[in-house]
Amino acid sequence: MDVSPLSRTISHPLRIPLLRAVKQTDPQRPMELRFAERERARIEERNRTFNELAQQRAAWVGKGSYYHEQVRRVVASLVLPGSRVLEVGCGLGDVLAALRCSQGVGIDVSSKMIEQARARHADLQFEVRDVERDPLPEGPFDYVIFSEVVGQLDDIQRGLEAVAPLLSPQGRLVVTYYNFLWEPLLKLASRLRLKAPWPEQNWLSMKDIENLIRLSGYEVIRTGTDVLLPIDLPLISEPMNKVVSKLPVIRNLALMDFFVARKTPVALPKRLPSTSVICPCRNERGNIQQAIERTPVMGSGTELIFVDGNSGDGTVEEIQRLMAEYQGPLEIRLIHQGEGKGKGDAVRKGFAAAKNDVLMILDADLTVAPEDLPKFYAALVSGKGEFINGVRSVYPMEGDAMRFLNVLGNKFFSGTLGWLLEQPIKDSLCGTKALYRVNYERIAQERSFFGNFDPFGDFDLLFGAARLNLKIVDLPVRYRARIYGETKIDRFRDGWILLKMTAFGFKAFRTGTGVATEASIDSTQ
Repeated sequence: MDVSPLSRTISHPLRIPLLRAVKQTDPQRPMELRFAERERARIEERNRTFNELAQQRAAWVGKGSYYHEQVRRVVASLVLPGSRVLEVGCGLGDVLAALRCSQGVGIDVSSKMIEQARARHADLQFEVRDVERDPLPEGPFDYVIFSEVVGQLDDIQRGLEAVAPLLSPQGRLVVTYYNFLWEPLLKLASRLRLKAPWPEQNWLSMKDIENLIRLSGYEVIRTGTDVLLPIDLPLISEPMNKVVSKLPVIRNLALMDFFVARKTPVALPKRLPSTSVICPCRNERGNIQQAIERTPVMGSGTELIFVDGNSGDGTVEEIQRLMAEYQGPLEIRLIHQGEGKGKGDAVRKGFAAAKNDVLMILDADLTVAPEDLPKFYAALVSGKGEFINGVRSVYPMEGDAMRFLNVLGNKFFSGTLGWLLEQPIKDSLCGTKALYRVNYERIAQERSFFGNFDPFGDFDLLFGAARLNLKIVDLPVRYRARIYGETKIDRFRDGWILLKMTAFGFKAFRTGTGVATEASIDSTQ
């Protein structure tokens, strides 16, 4: 089946900015321009950082020669000699040079890294390219390698999707990354000047990487671990790294994880389903225009439904003004929440009014970009999951996007819910979610099992999806700081409510007893 219609549907540029760039811009300038400036500033800072690191990269590689030798050994064991190979984030090109390939091409965002790679390995081809944004070298390639680079990508899914067309029919994707259990030791080694300094990495477990590979249109066919000792201890390091690091239980402590994957065909329905995007809002006047302009059309049609929670800042008037002026492809609607309270009530009213096949939630604060919505649509429509749950904890957040106590609370509730629901849930409170309307209607029918007590809507949907045994899939998104308005969350009051809801979830799922009521939860409003 020709997948180009879906590709056109889901291809939208992302804007991944720096917070401090916002603080230096004129708040009266158009928001779209401010997003572009943040993006440009972030990319320039990243490139400058890697160019600075490149000046001493060769010296640091020499200091850690044993570990880098192990990286080359592992990657070479996964790649057949004589193959055509593209390495993304090639750095100095040493891994590519160790592969004995018939055609070797390396790309990196750092011009200084590429200069050194060309000087070190004149027989290979090196180019300054950004895998997420630039045109890529022509394929086909037998292997595309991401060796220790996914931690630096702004959008891992976008990078993995970009190289898929370059793989030959029998081609393989190879990804290596370090085990985040080693993060404290690696940071300490960096402070002690025993390891090269490196920018902040994405927080990725093996399950996270495997999930992202699958979301990007690949099937993981092999996973493994290696390197328990990154230093050379005669008679000890070799057996520890090559044998012990692969044993059950102990393998979880190894420093390096690796994955081998192949492209899989995208299975699409004969008719792409239509989409309803529900946008709960209260005092979000400054974000409404951006929500309309940046929400993409997905599938056979998209409606954007604002559910206003009795705003007092002119939000309703702004929605009505923009609806009267709008001439774009979206269908825009406004619903008044009335006497209802809380985001959960607003979402339920929006879902009840929705007319289309796929239901999504977009928070009006735009801390999750509307441009990310097509990823949720693609994951749902291609059958990768039945309930697509946004995850904010993989990529580094902008400085003020989430306060420290909120981060800790979110990690606690996510881990607890994952255990309760017996499905991987890395973020239980991200507002962006997607599911088919037919499944939501089933959740609504079963709501009496839990009761109508969730003021936020996240637990209500997650509990309901787990109750129906829907396949829940985490989808990483980048979480941004607000530009307009203030958060509606009180971390202590609402944290207490979430704790009681979690306790009820334990009672319902692990003991199968009790139906929640607003009284039993001591009134969540």
